[in-house]
Amino acid sequence: MSGTPERSTRDAEEQHATNRGTPYAPHTDVEVDAMLESIGAGDIDALFDIPDSVQFDGELAISGASEQAVIRRLTETLAQNADDTEFLGRGHYSHYVPSIVDHLSFRSEFITSYTQYQPEITQGFLQALFEYQSLLVELTGLEVANCSMYDAATALGEAATLAARVRGTSGSRVLVPDYVRAERRAVLENYVTGVGLVVEEFPTEDGVTTPEAVGRVLDDDVVMVYVESPTTEGIIEEHLAEIGDLVAERDALFCLGSDPVALALLRSPASLGVDIVTGDASVLGLSASYGMGLGLFACREEYLRQVPGRLIGASEDADGNRAFTLTLQTREQHIRRERATSNICTNQAWIALRAAIHAASLGPSGLVSLAKRCHALAERTAARLDEIDGVSAPVHDRYHFREFAARTDGDARAIGAAMRDDGFAVHVLDGETIQICVTDVNEHRVDEFVRSLEEATH
Repeated sequence: MSGTPERSTRDAEEQHATNRGTPYAPHTDVEVDAMLESIGAGDIDALFDIPDSVQFDGELAISGASEQAVIRRLTETLAQNADDTEFLGRGHYSHYVPSIVDHLSFRSEFITSYTQYQPEITQGFLQALFEYQSLLVELTGLEVANCSMYDAATALGEAATLAARVRGTSGSRVLVPDYVRAERRAVLENYVTGVGLVVEEFPTEDGVTTPEAVGRVLDDDVVMVYVESPTTEGIIEEHLAEIGDLVAERDALFCLGSDPVALALLRSPASLGVDIVTGDASVLGLSASYGMGLGLFACREEYLRQVPGRLIGASEDADGNRAFTLTLQTREQHIRRERATSNICTNQAWIALRAAIHAASLGPSGLVSLAKRCHALAERTAARLDEIDGVSAPVHDRYHFREFAARTDGDARAIGAAMRDDGFAVHVLDGETIQICVTDVNEHRVDEFVRSLEEATH
């Protein structure tokens, strides 16, 4: 041993005092100055181009505190959060996540700050991602699924650029229905601008996409038509097969937005002429997080070489044992830039792991039961709300999954505020419409929810 414990502690403190950055970038002032001088920069701020509008100009003024004091302060802060029961939805859904998902996904073998690449030491993780891909292949009927993307919006953007690459003839238009949420469309437009595509909207009728509406805007210049089922208002699209035929006649690609719980109940997208399925798979394994997602991406095998992100494949090692490996990744870090299909880098491996564990714990019959429950809860709740004077539900007389819109005779914003006072959160769509989402995690409060809405409307 070298030095006394007191000396070691003092040395460490002195060393820490001269360090900058985090423990993961422990450069001394001397080292930082040497690096800046080498590249000709005056100071660290010269390395960043941050707009003034988002720069923080001042001191954070965070004083030191003991662990006990920090916990007490955080507890007090968190206690200020509203404890509403959410009947929200519109892209963010909560289902009960079995405790086995936490117990297994929190194991140290799966926790990493970076994607696990090395097959010789990460067979367990690679197998879990392979199972996740297999789940999506089975649910969509399509031959290929990657091992996740950031969220539904990025998956949709990648689908559009894939369509532009594989389409036999030229074209520059991507068609989307008018119900696509603004945030998702904004990401899509951001993606396609760089490759010269434009996003155009077509109208829906009574909440659904009709072949007639698509036919009026579809021509040889269209590279992809996108439809969602369930839609933003929870409506199950009824004419997907006819739309698929129309899109195929124009040599465009047909992309469907959905999620794995809904797909357990709905017809296989592949059987409806769908070429690509995108969506958010975080409905399994996660509670609604209003930010973190799990992008679902599946497509036909003929587009295999164009799939963004990564594919995990099953193979054999030199001794003939079953093994798993990264089979395909077509981003520019791994192949020549001109041949890269996407610049998307990481994926949501750990979230995909949780989704796979959740799905496996449910099993095929459990997943179908959950999906049936989501349909029945929406239908039953809408019927109960429709019995309230001054409420009409659902707005669109269609099949619904998880959610639906309800029209009120009174001021919807005032009704939403009154229900908030009762501890219920709903979406207020406009002056006369609210949207309600019911799943297995809030169904136990439906009776109180119905009473609250009835009182708020009178």
